[in-house]
Formats: sequence, structure tokens, C-alpha cells
Amino acid sequence: MEKVKYGGRPNCIRLETEEIELVATTDVGPRIIRLAFNGGDNLFKEFPEQLGKTSGDEWLPFGGHRFWHAPEAAPRTYYPDFDPVEAERTDGAVRLTQPVESTTGMQKELEISLAEDENRITLLHRLTNRNLWTVTAAPWAITVMAEGGRAVFPHEPYRPHPEYLLPARPIVVWHYTDMSDERWTWGRKYIQLRQDPDAETKNKAGILNRRGWAAYLLGENVFVKRFAHVEGGHYPDFGCNCECYTDPEMIEIESLGPLETIEPGASVEHVEDWYLFREEIGESEKELDDKLLPLVEKKPG
Repeated sequence: MEKVKYGGRPNCIRLETEEIELVATTDVGPRIIRLAFNGGDNLFKEFPEQLGKTSGDEWLPFGGHRFWHAPEAAPRTYYPDFDPVEAERTDGAVRLTQPVESTTGMQKELEISLAEDENRITLLHRLTNRNLWTVTAAPWAITVMAEGGRAVFPHEPYRPHPEYLLPARPIVVWHYTDMSDERWTWGRKYIQLRQDPDAETKNKAGILNRRGWAAYLLGENVFVKRFAHVEGGHYPDFGCNCECYTDPEMIEIESLGPLETIEPGASVEHVEDWYLFREEIGESEKELDDKLLPLVEKKPG
């Protein structure tokens, strides 16, 4: 862990292992603004016109990984995270603590830890209610990926009719979702969404992802995030614990915890594990089966 200047912000924190590096901001946030193989390109999106900004009245995307609370609503969700965050070491992790949001009474913490023996990062998202009343919300982890790659999400395992008659899971669309958009590939085993800088529209879909993973493929870089599905949990957006949004500038890979009624002073938590690999993977489902799935199923350690 070292303090570095990055993207025009003087008080960032850099964490690294022998192969990967991560940069988090403390002048704003909590945000993780960079994730890369050492010396490589940032796998996260950055908005050049927003680099270095540390004050303002309106929320800015900044890029990188951020922590929201669902369900989405303006202006509540779009709290401008310009306040400096407190950074401290704790039990092998770095904890970033945001001041209490003045308009919502909620407080966010992000704990980051890097494994020593593999390219794995564990993120604990903690949402605390600092109000004098209960709040119903869900922790929401949003990773904004760089342009030009492809997001991959698993379908539920195939089951034959008539042995299985009940539905497998919801697939949720937004008013601006276009399922005929060529960026989508609705396969038998996987859903794929391509980020296209030449696109002119926005697109989004969500799923109940019991298999607990999503991936982003950019050149030979493979980013995998894993997250738990809570059986019986009540998730936002008609039951989604995994969502994906894209526009001409970027693509977001999102996971959510279940909605919970949070008592004053109480917290809810949501954990993601990130993995980085180097592997060229084509678009066919056979390639995904042969090359991506073994990486997804790789056990920690």
C-alpha cells in the first residue's frame, strides 16, 4: 500500500501484488479508479474530462468501481461523492469510509483486500443507516469497464420439458432496453453484451443470477466477479441481483444484495470477489465453455 497521485488527485492509494495493481481514491469516493496487470492498461473506464475533480454539486460518474444503494431513484441514489474518505488498514485490508451522506443519512464503507497467491481481490461493501428511522435499501456494487469489450452472464442450467415445468428465473428489461440490438447475444448457455463506442443508444437488462458470476472480456484480459445469491432474498428491480448497462462510452457490470429494512445504527454487507486472468476467448459458446468457465470455477487459493 502506498499513497500516490493518480488522475489529477493527490491522495490516492495504490495496492499491488506481483502481477496486479489497484488504485482507490480518497479525495472522493469511495471509488476504485484503476485495476490492471502491472504496467498494463486500465480495465476500468475513466472519463478524461472528470479527472482531478474533487468538488461539485452534481454527481459525476468518474469511472471505476462505485458503491450505491438500491432501488435507484433521483436524487437519492445520485449523491455527489465529492467528500474525502477516511482510509485505514485493518486485518490485512484497507477500509475506505465515506462521511455520512447529508441527504440520505446513509454511510458507505468499502474494504479491499488482495490475495497473495493469486490474482484475487475481495471487496466488502458495508451500508450503515445513520438515521433515527429505518431505511429499506440494498447494497449495489457497480463496476464501470473500459470500452470495446464484452460482458458475459450465465443462463440457468438447461432442464428438459416436461421434467421441469416451472420458470427458471426472471430476465428484466428497462423501458429503453432493445433486445434486438446487435450488441446483445442471447445464447442457449450465456448472455453476452458488447460495448460499442459507435453505438447511439443505451441498453440495460437484469437477471436473477443464482450461479453468482459475471465476466468482462477485453482483448486478452479476463475480469471475473463472483457474488452470493441469497436464497429467498427479496431483490430490487423485479428480483435482480445482477444487472448490466451500456452506452457509447462504457459498460457497467453490477451485482446487488437483497433489499433489507435497516434499523438505525445497523448495517448490511455485500461481498464481491474479483479475479484477473490472461486468456483470449472467442464469442462462441464452445469457447466460453472451454476457456471461460474453467476460470470462473477456479477455486480460491
